[in-house]
Amino acid sequence: MVLLFLGGAKEGAAQSNQALQVASLRTEYLVNPIGIEVRQPRLSWQLQSDRRDVRQVAYQIQVATSREALARGRDLVWDSGRVESDQSVFVPYGGPALQRRQRYYWRVRVWDNHGRSSAWSEPAFWEMGLLSPDEWRAQWITYNWEEDTSQPQPAPMLRRTFRVEGRVRRARLYITSLGLYEAHLNGRRVGDQLFTPGWTSYHHRLQYQTYDVTDLLRPGENALGVILGDGWYRGYLTWSVRRNVYGDRLALLAQLEITYEDGRTQVVTSDPDWKATTGPIRMSDIYMGEIYDARLEKEGWTEPGYDDSDWRGVRVLEHPKDILIAPIGPPVRRIQEIRPVAILYTPAGDTVVDMGQNMVGWVRLRVRGPAGTVVTLRHAEVLDKHGNFYTENLRRARQTDQYILKGEGEEVFEPHFTFHGFRYVAVSGYPGELTPEAITGIVIHSAFEPTGTWVSSDSLLNRLQLNIQWGMKGNFLDVPTDCPQRDERLGWTGDAQVFARTAMFNGLVGGFFTKWLGDVAADQSPEGAVPHVVPNVLPSFAGRFPGGATGWADAAVVIPWTMYQVYGDRRILEVQYPSMKAWVEYMRREAGDDLIWDTGFHFGDWLAFVPEENVRRAYPGATTGRDFLATAYFAYSTRLLAQAAEVIGKTDEARHYRQLYEAIREAFNREFVTPNGRVAQATQTAYTLAIQFDLLPEHLRAEAGRRLAEDVRAHNMHLTTGFLGTPQLLHALSNTGQLDVAYTLLRQTTYPSWLYQVKMGATTMWERWDSIKPDSTFQDPSMNSFNHYAYGSVGDWMYRVVAGIDTETPGYQRLRIAPQPGGGLKWVQARYHSLYGEVASSWELVDPQTFVLEVTIPPNTTATVRLPGAQLASVQEGRQPVQSAAGVHRAYQDGADVVVEVGSGTYRFTYSPSAELVRRIQTQPEVGQPVTMSF
Repeated sequence: MVLLFLGGAKEGAAQSNQALQVASLRTEYLVNPIGIEVRQPRLSWQLQSDRRDVRQVAYQIQVATSREALARGRDLVWDSGRVESDQSVFVPYGGPALQRRQRYYWRVRVWDNHGRSSAWSEPAFWEMGLLSPDEWRAQWITYNWEEDTSQPQPAPMLRRTFRVEGRVRRARLYITSLGLYEAHLNGRRVGDQLFTPGWTSYHHRLQYQTYDVTDLLRPGENALGVILGDGWYRGYLTWSVRRNVYGDRLALLAQLEITYEDGRTQVVTSDPDWKATTGPIRMSDIYMGEIYDARLEKEGWTEPGYDDSDWRGVRVLEHPKDILIAPIGPPVRRIQEIRPVAILYTPAGDTVVDMGQNMVGWVRLRVRGPAGTVVTLRHAEVLDKHGNFYTENLRRARQTDQYILKGEGEEVFEPHFTFHGFRYVAVSGYPGELTPEAITGIVIHSAFEPTGTWVSSDSLLNRLQLNIQWGMKGNFLDVPTDCPQRDERLGWTGDAQVFARTAMFNGLVGGFFTKWLGDVAADQSPEGAVPHVVPNVLPSFAGRFPGGATGWADAAVVIPWTMYQVYGDRRILEVQYPSMKAWVEYMRREAGDDLIWDTGFHFGDWLAFVPEENVRRAYPGATTGRDFLATAYFAYSTRLLAQAAEVIGKTDEARHYRQLYEAIREAFNREFVTPNGRVAQATQTAYTLAIQFDLLPEHLRAEAGRRLAEDVRAHNMHLTTGFLGTPQLLHALSNTGQLDVAYTLLRQTTYPSWLYQVKMGATTMWERWDSIKPDSTFQDPSMNSFNHYAYGSVGDWMYRVVAGIDTETPGYQRLRIAPQPGGGLKWVQARYHSLYGEVASSWELVDPQTFVLEVTIPPNTTATVRLPGAQLASVQEGRQPVQSAAGVHRAYQDGADVVVEVGSGTYRFTYSPSAELVRRIQTQPEVGQPVTMSF
């Protein structure tokens, strides 16, 4: 395939006359957010220019309370004046205290290193929410009847009417619920957010949403209606299918504030004047599905004029308001629609719709038929080896929707408060012939912005990248879940910890993780232990807090530090530092004076490869000693905590934790490493973490890498790692000179491997290396998810090593582009949209005499580009020697490579590659050999 160039100047000296521009304005991680509560929001923007080597040298920000005042540059709330700085990401607002409910418009202009100034940007805005509990005039209300809360109940519907008298300037609905809610105003749905108010540690933090409903109001009579669902609040949770974990009563808190043109204000609140009933949603549960009886629909119930005389009343419910918080992450939304690829008829007699992709959401059903007809939709991820519908791995989650027709022409059904993980839908009871037009897949997830693409000359790796992305989409549904289909769907901390860096390549998830980390801190035990799942819904076992497991609880430290590395987010370190420190201190107490942590419960290297003959007697994390893993993570998190303390100015604590790290490192080597570099247990995971966590003396690193590679060879060029070893495995190999072995593992196609899953038809990542075995039977159905993103953490290596995109300083303001081609790949293209703009790296071996690397560096950043296997004299940028190309600051030989320091722009480097580089690219890895493993 011919390399698809990324665009930009083809000649090194080519320049554009395009004026300097400012775009992509963002407040915190959001674009034009309303209802935020950050008292000093941080503002970010991107520079745009086709000219190379563009850097910001100064900026000016203006903030006003109206577009008009901002356009005039008068009556400003804040004018930063010209600030000599290259900072264009996370610039804190520096004006007077922000006022509740107020919308603030802002714009920015910049000056660059070429003496140019930009025009003012287009205005952006943010709007403050309710900043204290006393601003809530609304009361918590609940329906006035009793229920059997031991099982799902019909969804309550609440409504009230009010009058609008005058011309409305603006109207905001502030709303939340115990349970989930769906709001309607005058017959129209309010907003497009799903599963609101979201899942948080409900006893400590409950989100409320803010909606601009100005355009939904009408003069005279108006009606507001809300449906409530069980959701995470009181629906089934965990494999023990517990109900009412947070409470057994659904409730509503709503405050509609109307401001008229004449300055009057009107507040409509949830209060005893509301009415309530039930309707067509007979039950709706996240695990079990929904039953919807269209014959019970109440036409027009959210419109004024509806007769609710037979509805029942509501009552006030005592519940705190001081736990209410504004969202900082993206909401869950409908993201895309999928059409079926086939309708199948199974040997068992089921009619099954194949969506062609394991997805998360539901299907939209179109149907015509007699009243009372029941159409049942069952959801599953796979078919068994005989082609039959397979649901055993769902455990007790039914994942079943039922729609009962009202018999009035074409009817359209989508469930309300449930979601499913599935590729296949078994349809029964459908009147007439089922056609593909009757079913549409609705894909939902947290609406993070996609930021990364990765493609190569290997179609299997391209499918792997898609599987990683689909696994992320399916499991980033308000919290980072482990799986989206069975009776679990929990925020497992270990899965999130190992996948975080890959997630940040594929999507802008800063707000998503900021929100979740708040719950990590909220649910942390007083002793500092971090729960296994967050929000924590697991019961204590034998009086022990369900947390404190190495590699899982370390999410409290690893994820904030990763956010700082990727986004340059210093504030997340400041906010999370008490939580980070509490976890490290917990480990210190558990480890004791010898600093070897050999106490407590740990999952270990979860689901590491175990030979078939040992599966029944082997604990899923037993292949690497848990004391080894716990001590390694103790050291790792302590080192990160020391670095975080340094960043946020806690100099004394930084020194203290650096010393602690060195002491743990010394204890680790004394306990687990021989003088000749042999690591205890000698597993791939043990060597990997010792290398990647910088636990070995420098003179033993290469030897550890050699031993790691030997272990791979001893297992017929296969990995044996689990959840903790896998994310770091290829990095450990490539960082110790074993790049060929790393590529062999990446491109291995037989079990266990990443591409084995692809060859077996996976469209998402699996929980186990052999969720489907080579004979097409399934792994243990008690724990066998086909949508589990942890092993997708290999995506980080694909971006950072294969494509070579990385950051030298936090936040990608100084980049490193250093691809390490190999493994028989002929070309690779990758893009990553950082907060500064698009970063891109594409390389291709055109022929044995021509290697091309094309890179894009966004304005206001610089990059160090390493050209593998190059000689300086032969390198051209465009059609001229690299040293004389525009935007090139420096070019020099560094061993077998050439290093080029560049400013922003798109560059095309061409040169004659070394024989070693050609060998690495042209040599096919040792893949496909039979697996005969033993320990």
